[in-house]
Amino acid sequence: MTQRQFTRAGARQWAGLGLLAMPTVLLGLDVTVLYLVAPSMAADLSPSATQLLWIMDAYGFLVAGFLVTMGTLGDRIGRRRLLRAGMIAFAAVSVLAAFAPTAELLILARALLGVAGATLMPSTLSLISNMFPDARQRAVAIGVWATMFALGMAAGPIVGGALVDSFWWGAPFLAAVPVAFVVLAGARALLPEYAAPSGGRLDLVSVGLSLAAILPVIYAVKHIASEGPGGPALACAGAGVLAAIVFVRRQRRLPDPLLDVTLFGNRAFVVALGVLLIGLAGVGGSMYLVTQYLQLVEGLTPFDAGLWMGPPALAMFAAAIGAPLVARRFRPGSVMGAALGASLAGYALLATAGLDDAVPVAAGFTFVYLGLGALAALGTDMVVGAVPAARSGSAASISETVQELGIAIGVALLGSLTTAVYRTQVTVPEGLTSESSGPLTDSLNATVAITDSLPPGTVEAARHAFTTGLNVASLVAGVAIAAATALCLAMLRHVPPLGAERPRDTDV
Repeated sequence: MTQRQFTRAGARQWAGLGLLAMPTVLLGLDVTVLYLVAPSMAADLSPSATQLLWIMDAYGFLVAGFLVTMGTLGDRIGRRRLLRAGMIAFAAVSVLAAFAPTAELLILARALLGVAGATLMPSTLSLISNMFPDARQRAVAIGVWATMFALGMAAGPIVGGALVDSFWWGAPFLAAVPVAFVVLAGARALLPEYAAPSGGRLDLVSVGLSLAAILPVIYAVKHIASEGPGGPALACAGAGVLAAIVFVRRQRRLPDPLLDVTLFGNRAFVVALGVLLIGLAGVGGSMYLVTQYLQLVEGLTPFDAGLWMGPPALAMFAAAIGAPLVARRFRPGSVMGAALGASLAGYALLATAGLDDAVPVAAGFTFVYLGLGALAALGTDMVVGAVPAARSGSAASISETVQELGIAIGVALLGSLTTAVYRTQVTVPEGLTSESSGPLTDSLNATVAITDSLPPGTVEAARHAFTTGLNVASLVAGVAIAAATALCLAMLRHVPPLGAERPRDTDV
C-alpha cells in the first residue's frame, strides 16, 4: 500500500508539541502524585480508608465524567482557547488542594481538579491531530504525548516523595502554577487555533445525560468493590445504564451531537478502547499497590520509594517511543499484543512477592510499565487516527475517558480487593483495646500509624496480610491482561502497519 500524502510538520509544530508536553506531564503527575504522598497526608488529615480511596480516585473519576463534554466543547469554541482556560482553572484549584485542611476539602479539590483536567486532555491530543496530519509523524507525536503522560505518572511518586521530604504533603500540587504560566505565555505563538466549522451549540441535556450515565456507574463499581453488591449500588448501576441508553438515542437524533456514536462502528476503534481500558486498569491499580508496598511494607521514605520507580519509567519511555517505530514494519495489533504479553511476567512477579522483596516488586512493575508504553502510544493513535481531524476532539475525549476511567477503576477494584484480603488475613491480638483494634482491621496505613501502641509482631503480621492482598490483586490483574493480549492478537490483526493507506473514518 502507498503512504498517503499530507503536509509534513515543521519546527513550529514540533516546538508546539514540546509546549503541549508540559500540561500532559502535569496531568500524569496528578494521577499518581498522591500514591507516595498518601501516608504523609493520612498522618496529617487522618482520613478513613474510604476517604483515602476517594482522595486517590476522585480526580480520575471526574476527569472521565467530563472528558466527552470538554472534548466536544473544544471542537465548538476552539481547542487552544479551551486549553488556556483549563490551564488557569487547573492551577487555581491545585493551590486549593495544596492547602486543604481536611480530608473532605481535599476530596472536593481533587474532584475540581478532575473537571479542570478534563479541559486539558482532549485539547492537547486533538491539537496534535491538527498539527501532524502525516500518519507517521502523527504516530510519533502521539507516542511522545503518551510518553509525557506516562512520564508524569512515573514522576509523580518521585516528585511527590522529594517535595514531601523537603516541605509538606501539599507541595507537589503547586507544580501546576509555573507550568500554567509557561503554557499561557507560549500558546498563541506555537499552537494553532481550531474550531469545527460546522459545530453547533453545546446540548446541555446531553451533558447532563453523559454525567448521569458515567458517575452512577462509577459509584456502583466502587461500592460493589468495597462493600459487595447491594440494593443502592445496583440501583445506581441500573440508573447509569438507563441514562446511557437515553444518551445514545438522543445523540443519534441530534444534528450536532455531543458524542458521535457512529465512531463505534469502527472495529479497530472499539477494540483499541477495550484494550486501553483493561490495560490502564491493571497499571493504575498495580501502581497504587506497589507504591504502598514500598513505603508501608518495606519501610522506605517517600523519596526513596520514588527512586525505585525510575526503572519502570525508563521502560515506559522506551516502549512508547519505540513501539510506533516498530509498528511501521509490523502490524500495531501484534506489537501491542507482544508488549502486553511481556507485561504478564511483571504481574507474575507481583503475584509471588513476599516481605523484603523490593527488587522483584520493582522488576515486576517495570514489565507492567513496558506493556503500558506500547499500549498507550499505539492504542491512542489507533483511536485518534480512525476519524477525520475535524472530529479528533471527540475521538480524543473518548480515548482519554476510557484511559482515565481504567486507572480509576483499577485503583478502586484492585485497592478494594487488597483491602478485603487484608481484613480477612489480619489477626487481632487478645486484649487489644477497641482504639487499637479498629485501625488494625481497617488498613495497613492505619496500623502503621499506631505502631507504638501495638504488641510486638502485630505490624509485621499486618504487612504480611497486605502483601497477600497485593498477590491476589496482581493475579486478578494478570488474568485480565492475558485476555487483553489475546484480544489484540485476534481482533487487531487486520490493521496495517503505520503509514500504509487506510481510511480514517470507516471500518478498517
